[in-house]
Amino acid sequence: MPLNLQKNLPAIELLKKEHIFVMDSLRASEQDIRPLRMIVLNLMPLKITTETDLVRLLSNSPLQIELHFMKIKGHTHKHTPVAHMQEFYMNFEDVSADYYDGMIVTGAPVEQLPFEEVNYWDEVTQIFDWARTHVTSTFYVCWAAQAALFHHYKVPKYDLPNKMFGVFKHSVSDSSLPIFRGFDDEFFVPHSRHTEVRREDILRVPELKLISESNDSGVYMVMSRGGREFYITGHSEYSPNTLGDEYQRDRTKGLNIQVPANYYRNNDPADGTLVLWRGHANLLFTNWLNYYIYQETPYKIEDIQKLGELA
Repeated sequence: MPLNLQKNLPAIELLKKEHIFVMDSLRASEQDIRPLRMIVLNLMPLKITTETDLVRLLSNSPLQIELHFMKIKGHTHKHTPVAHMQEFYMNFEDVSADYYDGMIVTGAPVEQLPFEEVNYWDEVTQIFDWARTHVTSTFYVCWAAQAALFHHYKVPKYDLPNKMFGVFKHSVSDSSLPIFRGFDDEFFVPHSRHTEVRREDILRVPELKLISESNDSGVYMVMSRGGREFYITGHSEYSPNTLGDEYQRDRTKGLNIQVPANYYRNNDPADGTLVLWRGHANLLFTNWLNYYIYQETPYKIEDIQKLGELA
């Protein structure tokens, strides 16, 4: 998808090297179409890495997307230059009167804290509520999925005895759903988390639909409000190197970290990475953009507030 990105965003040059088509705002302004307006609440510490991973997956369609980034106000961003945050990120108060066709809320390195002890819990839950009236469809990823499920439906999270770390096989529960258009019966997804939500808690909530899970890593994808909200516990957006970088980082820190499962050939770091998830990651994001945003969002974007549940 031709992405309308703010000029000088680092992801533009990084992805051009991968022959992925993106455009800056100057060129996009010359196209006489209504782009899909997307916003990302980026809670990950490595902001530029996450931006690049998401742009990579949002970029392969004939539609144009106007992409914006939002941050938590007052939070210290230790791993991203201040100048980058000032140039490319907005606070919630800057966008709260606006409407967006789609929204992504990323994971965050706070999953082992009780939700209410996260120092930005009040602000992030305000954003969750705002999205229900100002966004056509929202993608919650990893910690954000757990947080939004807890906030909206009181679904608890549980500590895991060991980090869920690796690439795991998943199944589709309802292949007729458009989000799975083109999916195989089984597909792979990276996971990197210390906590989980459980299927029995999901199934107790009539408004939630458990649509994908794994024998090894548990709940993967939950849908609510007819597709206006997706809760994704894994990281389909991860680049080929991400799990390996996490593994080496934790080893350098002296942490007790296991080799990520099914990530290296023969589960041996010396044999290199085996990428198993890239095709389905692209399908996931393309299907979401097409079937749950482009085909459902109103042309007059302010009419999003009038939308009911998607069929």
